[in-house]
Amino acid sequence: MKNLTPDRSTLDPIEVASRDEITALQLDRLKWSLNHAYTNVPHYKTAFDAAGVHPDDLTSLGDLAKFPFTAKQDLRANYPFGMFAVPRDQVKRIHASSGTTGQPTVVGYTENDLANWGQVVARSLRAAGLQPGDLLHNAYGYGLFTGGLGIHLGADALGLTTIPISGGMTPRQVRLIEDFKPKGITVTPSYALSVLDEFNAQGLDPRASSLEVGIFGAEPWTNAMRTEIEQAFDMHAVDIYGLSEVIGPGVSMECVETKDGLHIWEDHFFPEIIDPNSGEPVADGEMGELVFTSLTKEAFPIIRYRTRDLTRLLPGTARSMRRMEKVTGRSDDMIILRGVNVFPTQIEECLMATPGLAPHFQIELTKPDRMDQMRVLCEAADANTNHADAGKTLASRIKQTVGISVAVDVADPGRVERSQGKAVRIVDKR
Repeated sequence: MKNLTPDRSTLDPIEVASRDEITALQLDRLKWSLNHAYTNVPHYKTAFDAAGVHPDDLTSLGDLAKFPFTAKQDLRANYPFGMFAVPRDQVKRIHASSGTTGQPTVVGYTENDLANWGQVVARSLRAAGLQPGDLLHNAYGYGLFTGGLGIHLGADALGLTTIPISGGMTPRQVRLIEDFKPKGITVTPSYALSVLDEFNAQGLDPRASSLEVGIFGAEPWTNAMRTEIEQAFDMHAVDIYGLSEVIGPGVSMECVETKDGLHIWEDHFFPEIIDPNSGEPVADGEMGELVFTSLTKEAFPIIRYRTRDLTRLLPGTARSMRRMEKVTGRSDDMIILRGVNVFPTQIEECLMATPGLAPHFQIELTKPDRMDQMRVLCEAADANTNHADAGKTLASRIKQTVGISVAVDVADPGRVERSQGKAVRIVDKR
């Protein structure tokens, strides 16, 4: 793989500023954001008043813990535009969730919000090793989902040449990679595996492609999957993080030169880690639930938003801003099976360590005879795999590392449903 480390002279000054400079900027912007939300969003005024706090009570960054959390149900309760802090005619862009699990959550952006979003995504793409003039194959979905258009916004800001292919039509994805020869690809990690399968199906060597870096996000993925993708494509694989409620992609980014966690762009987003049960903040370095407060958003300020993503905060390395460890799972995606907490990423790690198995899987949960049962559906890597032996090995590995007994079904190659975007890892039939 090529050395893609960016020239430090091209970085934004705040990326390498001192911690004192960063925290001073955060305090000023946090005071503004709290006042902006309290003054212009009825939900926040009601919530702050009920908690007995006022924006003027914030005199240090630690004082933020006095303020109430915002949860997804608050956004749904104010559907569609109740959380906007500016008149509707000042909102230049609207995005929304699919609403498949309830009322959609709607977010908005002013012209300045879009400029800031483009800046943090451009910063992220540069951290991945892309430079002005490089060609980017953007396979994130376009539309109400923030992924495709958010990446495109940052690619324009950085000066990239963007191929806005979106997701799906996998044979065409491979054809355009072969024909256009992009340097980078932005895509969910699970769909990258589908693209890899298509390279092999077409008899093409993915290692001979033009791709030098893959920027993967929108779902948790393991370092084992990183290794699999890097070896298969002979390219760097780095993690990008974001969520629509906070802004979209570009909240934090892994630097290609270190790949040691995602630097949070702390000049725009203030992170906290809390105990997911008590809600109390925990110290940097301790595992917990990630909470974000926006510092610069005008149309849709977000205060102490509970992301449900589980991670921990670490000191900066390649940049001055703190890192978040790769997300290990979500508190709302955690499976409690016979008293044991299980995350899909744990199953993925066991799968990736089992010879003869491909990295595609689904978890099926059932409850026969009042007892929760887990079945892992996976597939053989090729026709030479002994299905029974590989299944026993995976079941044993899960038992040893996670502490639960599961059924494993090993299917023929190509039998596990492929993702066209975010992977569906859990099918709950209980």
